[in-house]
Amino acid sequence: MANLMGVTNPVPGYDGPNNTRVQPTAIRPGDTSIQNIPDPTRVGRPDARTDQNGANDALLSDGLRYDSNLQMFLQALRESPDLAAEFTKMVSWLNVMAATPGLTEGVATEMKAFLQMLHMDAQGLHELFSTQMKAGNRFAGPLMSLLRQTFQSTNSPAIRQDILMFLKRYSDFSSSEHIGRTMNQLLRQLPDYMPKSWGEALANYSARLQLGLQAGDRQGNLKLLQGEVIPHLADYVERTHDMGTARTLISMLILNVTRYENGDEESMLQAFRQLSRCGESLAGLNQLDDKALLKLLQENDFAKAARADAFSERLASLASRALRGDGGTDLRETFTEIVRAMLINESVYMPLRHGLVPLLWQDRVMYSEYWVDPDAENENGRREEDGKIQFLFKMDIQGLGFVEMVLGARKEQVDLDLYAPDSILQHRSRVAEDLQQILQDHGLTGRSVQVRKSERPLAITDVFPDLFEGKRSVNVKV
Repeated sequence: MANLMGVTNPVPGYDGPNNTRVQPTAIRPGDTSIQNIPDPTRVGRPDARTDQNGANDALLSDGLRYDSNLQMFLQALRESPDLAAEFTKMVSWLNVMAATPGLTEGVATEMKAFLQMLHMDAQGLHELFSTQMKAGNRFAGPLMSLLRQTFQSTNSPAIRQDILMFLKRYSDFSSSEHIGRTMNQLLRQLPDYMPKSWGEALANYSARLQLGLQAGDRQGNLKLLQGEVIPHLADYVERTHDMGTARTLISMLILNVTRYENGDEESMLQAFRQLSRCGESLAGLNQLDDKALLKLLQENDFAKAARADAFSERLASLASRALRGDGGTDLRETFTEIVRAMLINESVYMPLRHGLVPLLWQDRVMYSEYWVDPDAENENGRREEDGKIQFLFKMDIQGLGFVEMVLGARKEQVDLDLYAPDSILQHRSRVAEDLQQILQDHGLTGRSVQVRKSERPLAITDVFPDLFEGKRSVNVKV
């Protein structure tokens, strides 16, 4: 009898002639009907399924990656904003808005001060570049070189663990001022995302923390944070089950409190004393008293450069104001892209030093972005004892166009390739001679200086081919 009421539905594959069809026995690669074929080259889902186009290549995938931190970073790097273009927009907006009435108090003054910093001469450019290089390398100097050499030469896991523990505490200790400012800023932001009854107490905590930070009372600050602030926030989460922005800010605050505690001066010195078993040279440093050790760790090139890096401080302050909306929507969007690009270049998967030099020199605007690998490999893919430093400069120069320079230096020997537009290629020989002369004036020898036509913008992986060597290791996101 016909199923007029539609009580049952026909089952696909079991109706009519389909019952006798021959099922394939061989698994065909790429057959989407087979969903559990394992791929030994990558760690994937239990059924090996993916709904992403180009899932096997992050540089071809348009969707978010959930299988790998490195693949997500590669995708973010591909989509990274053009810093030169964003800086051009930023400076244009600052020039307009600095003269606009009605801005929040102090914003116009800060904008004008930042724009004034862009006016540089040769000496100012040298100081800015030198300061950025030193301030960007926390683990520099004779002591860090000694620790690095010991770490690479020893096979003892215990010694390596001691060195890493000291470096972690030193990193938090040297960042104490920044961590303190971050914690106070988070305390000031939290009331905006909490009920008034819970947020009122945080204003008092913030004021007390500010006084403690100014006095340098680390123990008092930790007592306040761990004994009053965190219990108050824990009670709030327990009662409200807040899973929004407030919860995110609380997590960030607790992370910074942990770092602030880890950077305690006494704990850092104790970790340094543990290095006495790492070798005779390090054991000799233990003969210094605590005061001398602190001076050794505090008065290094990194600390001095960080205090003198007015450009970065001014840029960070201006970005903070812009992201809060003090300069309007357009400026906030521009700074959002700038900060996003800079954070991508500070990723743990980017083992390069990154910096930027926007300047106004002789009535010409230039935006320069650079990457440095202080431990580059040679042509055979090996790292040599004398060391090779590899640079990539991307420069957008008003009136000349987009210029790129690749520079590799090993001791006094330099290989330099300049990729330039047609306006510069017309004077190729003269430019090459001038570059040779500049190198000689600084005690360097130009082993190879070439001026080439720029066919396309250089990719970072073209200049640093071993950049993503992490792809050869197990790479999953838990």
